[in-house]
Amino acid sequence: MEEVEVPCYFVCPISLQLMRDPVTLPSGITYDRDGIERWLLTAGSCPVTKQPVPEDLEPTPNHTLRRLIHSWAAIHSFAAHAIQTPPKPATDRGRVASLVSRVAAAAAAAAKTTKWSSSELLAALRELRDVAAESERSRKLVAAVPGVADALFAVLVASGDGEALEIICSLQLPEQCLLRAIETNDSELVDALVSALQRSNAASREHAALLLQKVMSLSPNRNLPEQVFLEVVQLLRDKQQVSKAATKAALHVLAGATPWGRNRVKAVDAGAVPVLVDMLLELEERRACELALGALDRLCGCAEGRAELVAHGAGVAAVGALMMRVSDVTTDKAVRVLRSLARHAATPAVLQEMAQTGAVGTLCVVAAQSSEHCCYSQRTRERARETLRLHARAWRTSPCLHRHLQAIYPDC
Repeated sequence: MEEVEVPCYFVCPISLQLMRDPVTLPSGITYDRDGIERWLLTAGSCPVTKQPVPEDLEPTPNHTLRRLIHSWAAIHSFAAHAIQTPPKPATDRGRVASLVSRVAAAAAAAAKTTKWSSSELLAALRELRDVAAESERSRKLVAAVPGVADALFAVLVASGDGEALEIICSLQLPEQCLLRAIETNDSELVDALVSALQRSNAASREHAALLLQKVMSLSPNRNLPEQVFLEVVQLLRDKQQVSKAATKAALHVLAGATPWGRNRVKAVDAGAVPVLVDMLLELEERRACELALGALDRLCGCAEGRAELVAHGAGVAAVGALMMRVSDVTTDKAVRVLRSLARHAATPAVLQEMAQTGAVGTLCVVAAQSSEHCCYSQRTRERARETLRLHARAWRTSPCLHRHLQAIYPDC
């Protein structure tokens, strides 16, 4: 089918896409409503002519152009679903900007009194939350208001307000805004999230976990307080009472915070290892298994983590059972965990358990895979061979190892 060229006057000058809801500014230039509303929140002028646009002005719908676009799309069978006119907006940019200003002003006033029970602040937050919940368009408008992240984070840090936390999690805030807010509030923000994790409200705990995940992804080199790991581990224990999103966020935090020694030990002391092992015995979702094994791999980077794993009655068996069963990622992580044990925790009892639970046999199968027909990476296969060579004397002739596995055991 010949590609259809979209007429230039049907294209929004901002998004360079076919307009769905064309609106015209006093300058005479027409834009798609979604793009121009977000632009005016930050610039306040026409993008093409640079003429100022009053804050309270609403762009005029261009009904004639919209009908032309629809007629043209119908004639050319041009992705009709993509140009359907959105419903009439319930929220305008002026209202959104006014709400954010109210939140910022009420937060500043409440901060001076050291009491965060301001009825004006609470009312503004709840109205802003309702606006953000209206539609994707409304959330984009709120996120585009200058200073919205600073205002909401200020409220969250000073009061731990649940509405502020919910709004932050619902918005797709630009990374630079989030990073600035994180750096500005630093440890106070972490303390506020810990307080939210300690609440009985499942929604607040989920929002706190999701925001903590964002904090760790944008600012990973952080030495977190012990209380963070205690609450994250408790969230994993309560996985039946919280959402899957909250559980995955907690796993992301554990994996993301523990490449460094101090955080690893704190997580182990919080009881993370036995909780992760228990999860591996129950989890069925692929991504959750990958995250749990990834966190366990990080924790086995310290002696305390390895000791906790071998002390768990099903620790070695759970890791070995996931090799070659869920995904390439879980296979790689499981091999890494077993290699850590073989290198640094190889007591006779541990070596025997690895053979008895079938972990050694599965390592043989992974190591023997040929590069041509193997889905595992070369690095994974090399790690498996390295692990088997470490204790070949103990394992190669083990009665727990079947003869066909002994035959493919790598040479020392």
